[in-house]
Amino acid sequence: MAVVTTPETIRVLVVDDDPLVRAGLRLMLHGAHGIQVVGEAGDGTKVASAVAEHRPDVVLMDIRMPTMDGLTATELLRTRPDPPQILILTTFDADEHILRALRAGAAGFLLKDTPPADIVAAIQRVARGEPVLSPAVTQRLIARVTDAGQDRRRTLARDRLAQLAGREREVAVAVAQGKSNAEIGATLHLSIPTVKTHISRILTKLEFHNRVQIALLAHDAGLLADQP
Repeated sequence: MAVVTTPETIRVLVVDDDPLVRAGLRLMLHGAHGIQVVGEAGDGTKVASAVAEHRPDVVLMDIRMPTMDGLTATELLRTRPDPPQILILTTFDADEHILRALRAGAAGFLLKDTPPADIVAAIQRVARGEPVLSPAVTQRLIARVTDAGQDRRRTLARDRLAQLAGREREVAVAVAQGKSNAEIGATLHLSIPTVKTHISRILTKLEFHNRVQIALLAHDAGLLADQP
């Protein structure tokens, strides 16, 4: 997987079943520099065709919609070749919704009462391939995952991480700790381009889409608990 670069104009698809919400988001984003709303969809069943037609860089996705919800649409969309980044924007903040979205490959999760400037910044970040959740929020969500099936998750996660070379494993742990590329480089005595290369290889080997998925897998494997 290549290192993500931000396009000059970020193409956004707005997915929400409320026409007023779609209109409000379109109006808000119209004034944002470097962002263009290229299309809309009112239900999860229409997302795939809208993506094929408009080729967005970022999909702004609601959760609760008729026929197909945004979480199912996210899971299906991320199985497509070269899918867009997905940013969940919803009124629902239940941990199970957040974790399901992130595990499916969504790049972030925002509530609809998020200030407009923060929504714009989040779109810009996910277009660069960066998660919009802070390390503290990510750790809070991870910590609240139910303990049911924890041993099985740990075994499966460690089996997947066995695909990584030693240095890649160290980088994966650093990503899970919420460190930036510069911080990872300083800690492991690597250049930033080398860190980016390692992260790209990790994403490719694990068939992941973003750093949040690496963090979740490292947690499931118990790697953070192993750190001093």
